[in-house]
Amino acid sequence: MKKLPTNHNNLLLSIVIPIHNEADVIPTLIDRLALVSRKLPVTTELLFVDDGSKDNSVALLLESRHRYPHIRVLRLSRNFGKEAAATAGLNHARGDAVILMDADLQDPPELIPQMVSEWRKGTDVVLMKRRSRAGESWLKRTTASLFYRLINRISDAPIPVDTGDFRLMSRRTIDALNQLPERNRYLKGMFAWVGMPTVTLEFDRDPRAAGHTKWNYFKLLQLAIEGITSFSIKPLRLALVLGIMSAGAGGLFGLLEVLKALFFGVSTPGYASMIAIITFLSGIQLLCVGILGEYVGRIYMEAKQRPVFIVADDSDENEKAYGSAITMKGVSNDQNH
Repeated sequence: MKKLPTNHNNLLLSIVIPIHNEADVIPTLIDRLALVSRKLPVTTELLFVDDGSKDNSVALLLESRHRYPHIRVLRLSRNFGKEAAATAGLNHARGDAVILMDADLQDPPELIPQMVSEWRKGTDVVLMKRRSRAGESWLKRTTASLFYRLINRISDAPIPVDTGDFRLMSRRTIDALNQLPERNRYLKGMFAWVGMPTVTLEFDRDPRAAGHTKWNYFKLLQLAIEGITSFSIKPLRLALVLGIMSAGAGGLFGLLEVLKALFFGVSTPGYASMIAIITFLSGIQLLCVGILGEYVGRIYMEAKQRPVFIVADDSDENEKAYGSAITMKGVSNDQNH
């Protein structure tokens, strides 16, 4: 394990929080984070990444900087999605360690001191595992559980079950993660792929404090497909197996019909069996083409090499530019006098 400097007060902890239309919860979130930050033995940076919010989320954050100067706001040029927003935060975080968490307060900020304590002992990753998920429907809990178990069966880098983005990562873990160049990003899988010594802590997840979730079942399905196709080629092998099985079944059925006609003079009347077989084979073909299309689409997106995100504004950079302008103006006035 990496040994940290003796003087922990010189260490910087970045807390990265992607937001999208979270104005209802931001005041409570900031107050709770500020209270926790005062208790930490390290300096804290609160890095909020605005993913194209349409409400007054950014205005609330910028206003809060007057009371809490350690708040930093990174505003993306448009809505790129949560994975891209989190990636932007991890790329711009300056801390010796980084905590990634959601803005809805389902990840309790009060657990941060415990996470920092484990990091100070020398671990690289402090992973927060959900012991319970309050405020979520039975269907969502069940489908999430099934998905994690499915992707662990087919992925080369097993993803810890019942975990989200809520975790602490050391600087060397963040540096390794930032080297991964892919555009189609499934962060939970990327975290698992990077590895590093990990400590797992369990917690009870709270219900959303305010506002509404941005994740409907269609978006969750898209994320699940992204995760599966990003970290496994087994669906392609499944398509191959289905093709072999359907071709074999079709061949055996045809041979059976020929033998029945030759030895027993029996032929299948009508077209029902033929239609059933054609429908079955067509379904298999479409499934295989669809699986192949998912992978080809990802190759296409990677080949274009577009950036994962574009930063429109960084509150710290704007403040520096404003300060420099004031200084230059003062110099100019002095010279005129």
